[in-house]
Amino acid sequence: MAHTISTYRYGEAIGLPGISLGVTRQPPRGIRREDYWKKGYCDVWLPVLAPSKELVKAYLGGGMTFATFSRRYRAEMKKGDARHVIDLVVAMAGKGPVHLGCFCEDESRCHRAVLQKLVMDAMRDLPKKSSVFKGYASPPCSMPEIAD
Repeated sequence: MAHTISTYRYGEAIGLPGISLGVTRQPPRGIRREDYWKKGYCDVWLPVLAPSKELVKAYLGGGMTFATFSRRYRAEMKKGDARHVIDLVVAMAGKGPVHLGCFCEDESRCHRAVLQKLVMDAMRDLPKKSSVFKGYASPPCSMPEIAD
C-alpha cells in the first residue's frame, strides 16, 4: 500500500515515477513555472514545506548546528498549514511514489531528509480507517437530504 518517499536534488527529477515536490522557500531562479517538470525541478512547488527564512538564515550564518536546525524545522512543520500539507503528502504516498526536492548538494545536511523522515513517521502513525461514516468525509455529508 505505502509507496516510496524519496529525495532528490533539483534538476534530477526527470524520469522519476510518481510526483516530484519542490520543498524550497524560493522557486528555482530563471526557470519558468511551466518548465519546472521539463527541466527536472518538480511537478509542484510547495514552499509551505520549506524551513522559515529566519531558520535558514540562522543555520547558514553558522549560528546553529544541523541538529538544532533539524529540531527547529521539525517544530515548524508541526504547525498550521505545514502539518496539513504533510498529511496530504502522506495520502499521495499511499497512491504512488513521492519525491521531495531541494537545491542542496548534500542531502545529509538538508531539510529534505528531515522532511522525508517526518512524512514517513506520519505514515506510520496514521490511524486505521474508520467505517463510521461509510466513506463520507464528514458527518454532515452522511446525513440524509433534507427537503427545503
